Amino acid sequence: MDFTQLIDLASSRVGGKALKTNDDFFAPMANLVKPESPVWIADKYTVRGKWMDGWESRRRRTPGYDWCELGLGLRGVIKGVNVQTTFFTGNYPSHASLDAKDGKGQWVEILPKSALQGNGDNLLPVKSDKAWDQVRLNIFPDGGVARLRVYGEVAPDWARIPKKSPVDLIAVENGGLPLLASDVHYSHPQNLIMPGRSKNMGDGWETKRRRGPGHDWAILKLGSPGVIRKVEIDTNFFKGNYPDSCMLEGVHKPGATGAELADEFTSWVPVLPQTKLRAHARQFFQKELAAHGPITHVRLNIYPDGGVSRLRLIGVRS
Repeated sequence: MDFTQLIDLASSRVGGKALKTNDDFFAPMANLVKPESPVWIADKYTVRGKWMDGWESRRRRTPGYDWCELGLGLRGVIKGVNVQTTFFTGNYPSHASLDAKDGKGQWVEILPKSALQGNGDNLLPVKSDKAWDQVRLNIFPDGGVARLRVYGEVAPDWARIPKKSPVDLIAVENGGLPLLASDVHYSHPQNLIMPGRSKNMGDGWETKRRRGPGHDWAILKLGSPGVIRKVEIDTNFFKGNYPDSCMLEGVHKPGATGAELADEFTSWVPVLPQTKLRAHARQFFQKELAAHGPITHVRLNIYPDGGVSRLRLIGVRS
């Protein structure tokens, strides 16, 4: 799976924070974890120089390098990073590396010093099987980085939750992950499992207008196999573009990929039958759910197209 399709563990959207830096003279370190894409404002300046939507240190005149420590919002196994230098053209670092803090408080290199390009994405795979909750970005020798995306697989601490306690099996903090969707024209199904209610129409999963037969769908992996007891479908902010109806199906196929699950021979079982939806509303379904055994994945079908802001699957782990 392309690591950029995994969860950004460092995003402030899931609780990520910039903790400490040796230098953010021109632009503050907090910009590194902003979930939105960086912007450029041509004529905007501060008392220290050009305003930049990122983290930028001053020009180094002594040996060494600059660094920034970040606390991940979600503990997880890091598969890759994007050291994004968007709009930094003559002031980006030539190289970067990444360290992670172990249980003894020691920094461990998980990404060696790697060359960067300016004004764009720098996608760098990380080879580490351990779960981390804090990282340090090192830039050589100085300069600006717009965003640091730390993509990985969430590693929830299930020991803190009694096995039979109801939990949102699909929530991002519990390891839920979208694998595949029929359409991501306007926005990604990752939004379906994010914390809280949506902030606007862009903070959901929305497909383009369907002009032919069929319907749209998204396949998601549960954070833990389980049995669903209650479903919430939220169409917050989708007023003239919500789906007419939806259906939820499940399957028990541990380790299956999105492509494998999209195969026509996958034996999906009904969880929620096709049900009418309302605009800009939270709808809860419990009595309507079909009896089913433990499942590892769900497929949300929407008819024929449109937008859903959040999906909650309250159940018990099996």
